[in-house]
Amino acid sequence: MDKKLKISFMKLDERAKAPVYGSALAAGADLRTIEAVEIKPQETVLIHTGLAIAIPEGYGGFIFARSGLATKRLLAPANKVGVIDADYRGEIMVPLFNNGSKTQYLDADERVAQLVFLETPQASFIEINELDETARNAGGFGSTGIK
Repeated sequence: MDKKLKISFMKLDERAKAPVYGSALAAGADLRTIEAVEIKPQETVLIHTGLAIAIPEGYGGFIFARSGLATKRLLAPANKVGVIDADYRGEIMVPLFNNGSKTQYLDADERVAQLVFLETPQASFIEINELDETARNAGGFGSTGIK
């Protein structure tokens, strides 16, 4: 039985390529740019993939950096993690930020990010007057130590 999530997609541009997993157990499917792009230092450029997808209700699509692009070329999504809601049907775009000091160039069809699907249950919010206590309680950033 095939337990894979079925995601319908549409090419909005003839240059678009379907998302593809780089290995048999990859968590994210690679997204590609449809055009060559120049990204100057400390600049964000909106990268077009030419794809639209239909995410099933109860799931979200999350756009993460490609580790090689982020560590070797210092290019990563400007919003750190992009969120695609199940009811969005527009083009998937990736705002890539150049964290480096050199202009970076992407070729058309280059892999720019990875797309991961996760279950996203919606919560019911209930206002109360007091929260239950925990060992951490209101301890904030760094309150659990560094080791």
